[in-house]
Amino acid sequence: MPDLLLELRSEEIPARMQRKAAGDLKKMVTDGLVEAGLTYEAAREYWTPRRLVLDIRGLTARSKDVHEEIKGPATTAPDQAVQGFLRKAGLASIAEAHVHSDPKKGDFYVAHISKPGRAAEEVIAELVPVVIRSFPWPKSMRWGPASARPGSLRWVRPLQSILCTFGPETEEPVVVDFEIDGIRSGNVTYGHRFLAPEAITVRRFEDYASRLETAKVVLDGDRRKEIILADARNLAFANGLDLVEDDGLLEEVSGLVEWPVVLMGEFEEDFLSIPAEVIRLTIRANQKCFVTRRQGANSELSNRFILTANIEARDGGKEIARGNGKVVRARLSDALYFWNTDQGDVPDLDQLKGSAEKFGLDLKKPLDQRMARLDHLGVTFHAKLGTQGARVERIAKLAGELAPVVGADPALARRAAMLAKADLQTEVVGEFSELQGAMGRKYALLQGEHPSVAAALEEHYKPQGPSDYVPTDPVSVAVALADKLDTLVGFWAIDEKPTGSKDPYALRRAALGVVRILIENGIRLPLARFGADLLAFFHDRLKVYLRDQGARHDLIDAVVTPRSDDLLQVVRRVQALGSFLDTEDGKNLLAGTKRAANILAAEEKKKTQVGETVEPALLRAEAEKKLFAAVNQAEKEAGQAIQNEDFSAAMLALSVLREPVDSFFEDVLVNDEDAAVRANRLALLARIRAATDQVADFSKIAG
Repeated sequence: MPDLLLELRSEEIPARMQRKAAGDLKKMVTDGLVEAGLTYEAAREYWTPRRLVLDIRGLTARSKDVHEEIKGPATTAPDQAVQGFLRKAGLASIAEAHVHSDPKKGDFYVAHISKPGRAAEEVIAELVPVVIRSFPWPKSMRWGPASARPGSLRWVRPLQSILCTFGPETEEPVVVDFEIDGIRSGNVTYGHRFLAPEAITVRRFEDYASRLETAKVVLDGDRRKEIILADARNLAFANGLDLVEDDGLLEEVSGLVEWPVVLMGEFEEDFLSIPAEVIRLTIRANQKCFVTRRQGANSELSNRFILTANIEARDGGKEIARGNGKVVRARLSDALYFWNTDQGDVPDLDQLKGSAEKFGLDLKKPLDQRMARLDHLGVTFHAKLGTQGARVERIAKLAGELAPVVGADPALARRAAMLAKADLQTEVVGEFSELQGAMGRKYALLQGEHPSVAAALEEHYKPQGPSDYVPTDPVSVAVALADKLDTLVGFWAIDEKPTGSKDPYALRRAALGVVRILIENGIRLPLARFGADLLAFFHDRLKVYLRDQGARHDLIDAVVTPRSDDLLQVVRRVQALGSFLDTEDGKNLLAGTKRAANILAAEEKKKTQVGETVEPALLRAEAEKKLFAAVNQAEKEAGQAIQNEDFSAAMLALSVLREPVDSFFEDVLVNDEDAAVRANRLALLARIRAATDQVADFSKIAG
């Protein structure tokens, strides 16, 4: 079976786009081949900073001939129907159609369509230019003289060459010939831009990959990552250090080099007085380098960093490392200035007294100054929701109210909320927004804040996703809940709710954060006070959370009602219900109660009379008398257990219904001829439904 090799070589492709672009190329080409009637055994994509590559194995040499019949209207059909049939079948006139007969339906038109198969080379030559022209780059450009023409080619960077070969392993492959904007396909590529820029003629993927490797190009992006990571670890270890690993940076760096060469640079130890996070982000953002720490150290960094060059230098990389060190020192000098500036007085300190008095801030403390400045400057949170200062006031008030609920000191919770957004006015956070919160914690400790207050400044943003940790310190919990609830209540008030896949203010994440904080800390907080519409939104996030935890969706639906404002209680009900239904008693009771509910629902739909209460005098059969007694017992015991929030005990109380329910349906005819008896028995079924509804709506449970 033939193989296809396709390479699109261009100027530098941004690292963040490479992996997705290679995947897009694979999907667009393979989808097009399959749509054209070709099949293949395997396909794999590759990428470097200068090329996207596709290797397709076992591609059929020719698509199959297609013969199909398209049934048309009756021969007596009006002309409009006939014309529609001709358009659908692609026929020029009705004379090209055949007439078939059916004993029942009479004569009708049929189009016999035959499409001869096409050679794979022909399909590829037609498909690839279409893929190139319609490629979904986030940003693309035109270049050269051709760019002046309407409809000229757009690519992420100037496209330089196209390599496209096709053929079986046992024969010489052919070049699939096509041209797009003056670039003609061929069997030639080029190696590393500086180390091996000469032309390389290739046949199929195996010699293509090996010859590129000889020409200092590692084609496989994941292999480049492995090389960088292994060499960086080894180089650090050889110098008595540990590499501080960073998966995101590793992905980015692997997309910047075709021939990774790992080197070590250094900076002065004086810069280590800067917080480790600031050092790491400064070096990462500006030079795309990894930091190191002394072996065995938890957080203390060393003054050595790891860089990845794209060439093998004659001096072993000394000049490259020295140049990077020079830039790193300049950037760390800026960071040191930011760090020191943040610990001093703000320049407009004399204008902040009003804001300081309003918030009860101490203007002798740097972080308090910056909170006062945030309020004084009237920094907008949202056009319809006011300033950051107004928002901090609301969060502080709510945090104080929530503090007793979560076991926090109200004064500490309010203090933490007052300072929670202060680091937005610091120089470091202005340079590195991702350090928001983390720098607040450091500055709070420097000015002698309570450890719980300092922790809350960082942790009140948590959790920021389903895999992020949930704060447990009560002060952090109070401020985190207040921050998220204020956000949700505010955006609900101005009717800025998530729609479809759009959630520009991350409100789903905020609601999931509230859900996780409450459940994972075992906190009881009635949420109905924040509005029924918002409560329903919390229910949606709770369902997502529970499904991710492995809970059955039908059990969640059975427990959650529009009035369920205690999420912790919902979770415990779902857990107890799931455990109960895993038992034989649970399975059998479910079957019996669903049968009772179905009969009752059918009779209610027919408006059959149902007794308001069960009249013991109308109970004739022994089985219905036993069921009535069992329902009375179960209803009472389950209700008491639910009041005690012992949901397992409630399930156990309901389990006594299993045998009497089974016996009732075996021995008793519900639809008795006597209307009074029938109404009484339906009332008994209603009692079963009411008893089980205390725990869950069994009608929503599958099974």
